[in-house]
Amino acid sequence: MTQRLSLRTKATATGTALFALVLVLGSVVLVSTLESRLIASSDQLSRSRVVDLLDLARTGDLPPVLTNLDDDGMAQVVGSTGEVIAASPNLAGRGPVTDRSAGTVPTVRTFEAPDDQETETYRVWSASGQSPEGIVHVYVGSSLESVAEASSALRRALWIGVPVVVALLGTVIWLLLGRTLGRLDRIRADVDRISAENLQSRVEGDGVDDEVGRLAATMNAMLGRLDRSARQQRDFVADVSHDLQSPLAAQRVALELALRPAGDVDRDRLRSDVLGPTSDMERLVRDLLVLAELDADAGTQPAAIDLDELVLEEATRARAGSTVRIETGQVSGAPARANPDDARRIVRNLLDNAVTHAATTVRLVVDVDDDQVRLDVIDDGAGIPADHREKVFDRFYRADGARARGSGSGLGLAIARGLAERNGGRLELLESTSGTHLRLLLPVQPGT
Repeated sequence: MTQRLSLRTKATATGTALFALVLVLGSVVLVSTLESRLIASSDQLSRSRVVDLLDLARTGDLPPVLTNLDDDGMAQVVGSTGEVIAASPNLAGRGPVTDRSAGTVPTVRTFEAPDDQETETYRVWSASGQSPEGIVHVYVGSSLESVAEASSALRRALWIGVPVVVALLGTVIWLLLGRTLGRLDRIRADVDRISAENLQSRVEGDGVDDEVGRLAATMNAMLGRLDRSARQQRDFVADVSHDLQSPLAAQRVALELALRPAGDVDRDRLRSDVLGPTSDMERLVRDLLVLAELDADAGTQPAAIDLDELVLEEATRARAGSTVRIETGQVSGAPARANPDDARRIVRNLLDNAVTHAATTVRLVVDVDDDQVRLDVIDDGAGIPADHREKVFDRFYRADGARARGSGSGLGLAIARGLAERNGGRLELLESTSGTHLRLLLPVQPGT
C-alpha cells in the first residue's frame, strides 16, 4: 500500500525543486554571459590593436617586438612575401601563424597557433594595409584558454554552491512549513475536540496576526455562532414544551371531566376548557410555522398597499375585544410596498402587544418619511426594563412584571421584525420616557 506524502513533504519538495530549476537555469545563463563578456572584451582589445598596428605600419614606425598585449595575447605582422616583420614575444622566431591573407576590413576567425612551447586555440582578428615596404597583414588575437579557465572555475563553484543553496533552502522551507502547519494542526486538534456537549470551548490562538491567526479567530467566531444557535435551539425546545404543557394539561383535565357521568359535567365550562387551550396551541403552531418560513428565507411577493387603511382596520378589530383606548387621529395616507399578508401580520402583532401591555391608551401614528412609510405604536404601559431592551425581539421573550409570562407566546415581536426585514423594512424599539414605543419602517410605493 502506497503511503501518501504529507502536505509538508510535498510542499517542501515542490518548492525546492522549483528553486533548484531556477538556480540551474540561472547558472547556465551566468556561465554563458561570462563567456560572451570575456570574448567580447578580448575582441574589442584585439580589434583596436589591429588598427593601431596598421597605423604604425603605414608610417613605418612598426617595432620588431609587439607589446601592449595581455598575457594570453599574440600579435604578428607578415609582409606580402610571407616574411614576419614583427611579432609578440611568445611568437619570436616563428613563421607566420597562418597562410591565409587578410582583407582590408578587420575580420575574426579561430585557429591554433604556437605559444612558447605549446599550441593554443586563438581567436584572431586580422586586416591588411599599406606600409613603406608594401602590403602587410596584421594578426592580433587572444587565447581562448583564459575564457575556458574562467568559465570552468565558475562552473566548479556553481556545482558546489547550487546544491548547498538548494539544501539550505529546502531546510528553511521544511522548518517554516513545519511551524505554520503545526499551528494549523493545533487548530484542527482543538476543533476536533469540540463537540455538541462543549461548544463553549474555543481554539487557542498564538496572538500572531497572520493568515493562520485570522483562521483561528474565524473558527472561534464560527464556534460562537454554533454555540449561540445550539443554546437558542435548546431554549426554543424548552419554551415550546412549556407553552404546550399548560394547554395540554388543561385539555387533559377537561377530558377527564368529560368522562364523568353526564349529570356531573358542565358542558359550557367543558367547551371553554377544551377549545381555549386548543386555540392557544393553534396560535403557537401558526407562529412557529411563520418562524420556520422566515428561517428558510422564503421569498415574498410585495405589492402596493395602503398601510393607513390596514392600520385602521386592525385598530377597529382590536377595539372590539379590549377596553384600552386606541387613538388613530394621527394616521395619514401611507402608500407602502410590501406583501399584504405580511404587513397585516406585522401590524396585528404590534397592536396586540401594545393593547396587552397598555395601561389605558395606545396611540398609532402613520406617516411618510422620504422613501419610507412609518408606523409608530406607542402604549402607556410599564415599558421594557432597561436590561431587557436588547432582548425584546428575541424569540419567546417575555419580561417580568407587567409584561410577564402568560401574556403571550413571546413570538409576536420576533415575527414582526422578521417579516419587516423580509419586506425590505425594519422594526425598532425607540427610547421612551414611559410605556413602549415601537416603530415600523417599510418601503414607500414608488411613484407616489
